[in-house]
Amino acid sequence: MKKLCFAATMAMMTTGAAFADPVEGLWKTEPGDTGGYLYVTMAKCGDAICGTIKQAFKASGVNSDGYEHLGKRMIWDMKTKSGGAYSGGKIWAPDRDKTYKSKLQLNGDTMEVSGCVLVVCRDQNWTRVK
Repeated sequence: MKKLCFAATMAMMTTGAAFADPVEGLWKTEPGDTGGYLYVTMAKCGDAICGTIKQAFKASGVNSDGYEHLGKRMIWDMKTKSGGAYSGGKIWAPDRDKTYKSKLQLNGDTMEVSGCVLVVCRDQNWTRVK
């Protein structure tokens, strides 16, 4: 009976991991206008993917503990498409305080992040931290 319970527990644990979205995890942004960068946690939020600011760093690489936007949602409503693509969501750029229509393209441990307002677009390549 103990072996059966252990096997059932292991099956449930591995099944949950198998359904994790490949984009989930911690990502490092490219430096913004001031040279600082962020760590963003990408995770499921309902039936979509969202990104929340986890940590902020100054251009020197020093942790910016007093960053006013820690915990703020930066990406929301991103829907999974095929081939590592995500679209239909929004991204907020804290360095310019602008919100853009967004899409993501996952390529291994690199994610191309694009955002556009009308014809003005910004692109960044984020790298996976863990």
